[in-house]
Parts: sequence; structure tokens; C-alpha cells
Amino acid sequence: MTKTARLEARITPDLQALLKRAAELEGRSVTDFVVTAAQEAAERRVEQAQVIRLSLEDQRAFVAAVLNPPEPTPALRRAFRRHRELIKESR
Repeated sequence: MTKTARLEARITPDLQALLKRAAELEGRSVTDFVVTAAQEAAERRVEQAQVIRLSLEDQRAFVAAVLNPPEPTPALRRAFRRHRELIKESR
């Protein structure tokens, strides 16, 4: 059996009428219409938060940095050494 959760919202009569009309146009119940619309909106929002979009200039700078990384700084070399030590200690 699939578990479900309940979601309640207070909306204006105008919004309720709009949702009902939109659901009717798609031949679906208001609940199905609202749940599907909310899911699609949530998925879009999560994708927007997870995808980084770069300008062409930023893309070029990123690729250049990946293909030609700068030499590690002394602080980064110390961090590498400390990381290796911690990994050895944990084994």
C-alpha cells in the first residue's frame, strides 16, 4: 500500500475557480491538477538550484582553469599533506 501525506491550503474563490477550470480543460480532477502542477514546479525549482549556468566567458575561464590549473600554493600543499596523514591514520 502506498502511503500518502495530506496537504491543505486556503485559497481565494477566484483561484479555486481558475484551478477548477484548468483541471476541467485537461479532463482531470482539481486535486490531480494541483498535485501535478506543484510537482512539476518543485522539480523545475530543484533543477534550477542544482544546475549552474555560465556565460560564454565564464565557460571559457572554467575550461582554461581545468586544462591549465595553477600550481598549488604552499597552503594547499600543506592541506594535501595533512589530508594524506589523516587518511593513513584512519586505516
